[in-house]
Amino acid sequence: MGGAAPLLDLPHTGTQPRMTFRIEAVRQQDCAVLLELIRGLAEYEKLTHMVVGTEAQLKRELFGERPVIEAVIGWERARPVGFALYFHNFSTFLARRGLYLEDLFVVPEARGRGYGKALMLHLARLAVERGCGRFEWAVLDWNQPSIDFYKSLGAEVLPDWRICRVSGEALARLGASVR
Repeated sequence: MGGAAPLLDLPHTGTQPRMTFRIEAVRQQDCAVLLELIRGLAEYEKLTHMVVGTEAQLKRELFGERPVIEAVIGWERARPVGFALYFHNFSTFLARRGLYLEDLFVVPEARGRGYGKALMLHLARLAVERGCGRFEWAVLDWNQPSIDFYKSLGAEVLPDWRICRVSGEALARLGASVR
């Protein structure tokens, strides 16, 4: 899985006190915490109605016979303040796997302390260690603070790509139409 990052002594920023921050791979007993952080992300994105996943589902997808996702939680001392959930995808052109960040979130009261950047750097290092050809994610077009943050890390926001999605009843119909 994602492994544990060493404790980070992040620099003092403005009026915020110096904090000890660590990044750890999610453990089975952390799934309830992860789900609460996911709910916090959904609230921020005004998508709480979309959160239907359960702790049991997260456990199955993270720790089942064939795990399909990985996640890390950022801890400020003993308090969870953020998470990143990711998985491997594949580039046919590169013929290499990539690391895809599904979600990144830092609780509002802990923003501005470098925690989001620390989570991103952790995943970038992981992508390099695993020999990934790229590290990518999507960002909502209205979320200018996140777009600016990602650009500050060197990310290119691709103008020509759009996400396509089939889900729910449309997915069931499409899947049933295959003969």
